[in-house]
Amino acid sequence: MQQKVSICGVNTSELGVLSAERTDALLELAANGDARAREELISGNLKLVLSVIRRFSKRGEPADDLFQVGCIGLIKAIDNFDRSVGVRFSTYAVPMIIGELRRYLRDNNSVRVSRSTRDVAYKALALREKLLAESEKEPSVDEIAKRMDMKREDVVFALDAISDPISLFEPVYSDGGDTVCVMDQIGDDRCSDEDWTEGIALEQAISRLSERERRILTLRFYHGRTQTEVAKEVGISQAQISRLEKTAIEKIRRQI
Repeated sequence: MQQKVSICGVNTSELGVLSAERTDALLELAANGDARAREELISGNLKLVLSVIRRFSKRGEPADDLFQVGCIGLIKAIDNFDRSVGVRFSTYAVPMIIGELRRYLRDNNSVRVSRSTRDVAYKALALREKLLAESEKEPSVDEIAKRMDMKREDVVFALDAISDPISLFEPVYSDGGDTVCVMDQIGDDRCSDEDWTEGIALEQAISRLSERERRILTLRFYHGRTQTEVAKEVGISQAQISRLEKTAIEKIRRQI
């Protein structure tokens, strides 16, 4: 018999999942004030809440508390979802639930932030939402600091103080298929996959050179020596250094 697990009095083994069509229909009814449709949406998405809180299970918080906080995020998602945006409800709801959990964990963090710093951060966040609603454009920290009549550094410090560090594998959203994580949204222009593979190919090509060729290239391109300086150190003429250098570079080019 399947083991039953109860969270907040809810038997999680019996949680159902609403179809996409039923969810859309209930969202339309709930948007028009249908309380029963709203309740069905909540109960029909509790399994989604459960799947999200499992990702926070190692934080040391009681599962009941996380589940209740996740349900608050779910309710906010239901009440604020805009069907005209053209995304699945779960794609919108997952980040809302995660955000609510993060706020809860941040406020209950053992690392205490002073009340004044926390107040500054919350005022900055509230002002950000206000400016975003007014201009429909993400306000900069400079704009927020100016409106608050504070130094930019003070606002940044306050916001950083209440921020909860996240893993690169933290989910951003899920549409029922593969979950998109923070790492999937991060790029590094300075170190692309192509740079990485080229670096490996270069190392392999250099390893196939003779010991003298490797020494000459190391002195020339890693230590910045001139051909004359290298010639004196190796004990051969500058013309020989030039010839060996060109030959070694040509070997590398062929192998890469």
